[in-house]
Amino acid sequence: MSNASITTNNLTIGYGRKIIQSNLSFELHEGELVAMLGRNGCGKSTLLRTLASLQPALAGSFVVNSTATTRPIAVVLTDKLLMDTTTVYDVVAMGRYPYTSFLGRLTDEDNRWIDEALQAVGLDQLDGGSARPIKGLSDGELARVMIAKALAQQSPIILLDEPTAHLDVPNRRMIVKLLQRLAHEQRKTILISTHELDLAMEMTDRILLLQHNGLLLDTPANMQTAIQQAFNI
Repeated sequence: MSNASITTNNLTIGYGRKIIQSNLSFELHEGELVAMLGRNGCGKSTLLRTLASLQPALAGSFVVNSTATTRPIAVVLTDKLLMDTTTVYDVVAMGRYPYTSFLGRLTDEDNRWIDEALQAVGLDQLDGGSARPIKGLSDGELARVMIAKALAQQSPIILLDEPTAHLDVPNRRMIVKLLQRLAHEQRKTILISTHELDLAMEMTDRILLLQHNGLLLDTPANMQTAIQQAFNI
């Protein structure tokens, strides 16, 4: 196993004085797709937002080990885009903003990274191409757009909050398989929160099971039993 991309040490997460999880210690590694499972309210989204530095940790610490100097972590949240005329290309180009000039102008290199990101997720084959407006895209196509935006950012670590939400079964499998390929082929560290128990068990490299009483790490022999108990199934 390569060196850890993210290491947490007794991390406590929550909001203000409300603690949601405490004493979380785990590592995420280059080239792996990790699924984070857990019931609603156990802190999955809160953990992602904390790791992405969108909110502060309440106690403990985490370390991001990356040579990326601009944006080592790209985060894809479940917020809906409320845009009508914005195109696929426009959204993916947003991933380049950390690298653009004060005026936000895209260089040839920026456009090359955008094109590569579109190709990586298969959006270069989209009907209407990258000039197609966001309005009218299917949920599966929109999920790929947001993943392409994260890729265009050139971040070695990608955190995704419920990337398969609202998708039908074929598109759920397609998105998880895409993320698996990106992790393995591009050596990305990818962490997804999900409720897709079957896909997590089948297609991810490791599982973090967040429970209301703590964290069960990796895939020990009793993981399936632990998941069934956590979800009362």
